[in-house]
Amino acid sequence: MKFWNIAGGLIAATLIAGPALADKLDDIIASGKLRCAVVLDFPPMGSRDADNNPIGFDVDYCNDLAAALGVDAEIVETPFPDRIPALVSGRADVGVASTSDTLERARTVGFTIPYFAFTFNVLTKEGVGLETYESLADRTVGSVAGTYEAIRLEEDIDKWDKGGSFRSYQSQADVFLALSQGQIDATVVTSTVASSIAQSGKYEGLVMTGEAPYAVDYVGLIGLRQEYGLLNYLNLFVNQQVRTGRYQELYEKWIGGEAPKLTVDKVYY
Repeated sequence: MKFWNIAGGLIAATLIAGPALADKLDDIIASGKLRCAVVLDFPPMGSRDADNNPIGFDVDYCNDLAAALGVDAEIVETPFPDRIPALVSGRADVGVASTSDTLERARTVGFTIPYFAFTFNVLTKEGVGLETYESLADRTVGSVAGTYEAIRLEEDIDKWDKGGSFRSYQSQADVFLALSQGQIDATVVTSTVASSIAQSGKYEGLVMTGEAPYAVDYVGLIGLRQEYGLLNYLNLFVNQQVRTGRYQELYEKWIGGEAPKLTVDKVYY
């Protein structure tokens, strides 16, 4: 009896004396600042305006999240390969960076439910003669290293085995420059990017052609995988963005038309 009294007293004392552990959500609120990793060479999701200010769907999404938390937003520019390292190294709190929710990435970071969904198109140059995805089989193509479309495109070039080749690049801007200069014949990008780049005239002669037969690419917000409090909050935030109509509002602003559904048939998210 005395043993249990002593043990119970020790446990109670430990619980009382033990420090309260703050999570990342508490840290962000206490700091008064939310640092969002955002890709700024991926219009209309992220880019810079004439005054070099960050703009785009993901930028607005970060600003909305900061406003919900009652803190200031800070955009941390991160190329595609740097999205996860920026979180792991502590340079950013959250990734609002069009990150595909792959199982491999989920070993390192935590994903929310999807906040956006992409389809894909071939982007090529006028006069190259590429009208369909299958016509890329014997051509030189390229994409940003590590992205969903890069992995799929390289796999298909190897599978077709018709003399085509794949080149990887560090940023979307590098891909577009290589395409405009004729270093590659085509790339595959999201329909949002293909339409934006073709209409912008920034890279002369680029045109959007056939649709790539890829699965819809669902992307989530990302945080450190052990930060359950933050990830739970982010999931509710995404839900609220859809329920309040803000998701559709941002989609109309940056892309136009009806925003794609963020759920998978026969799967509960």
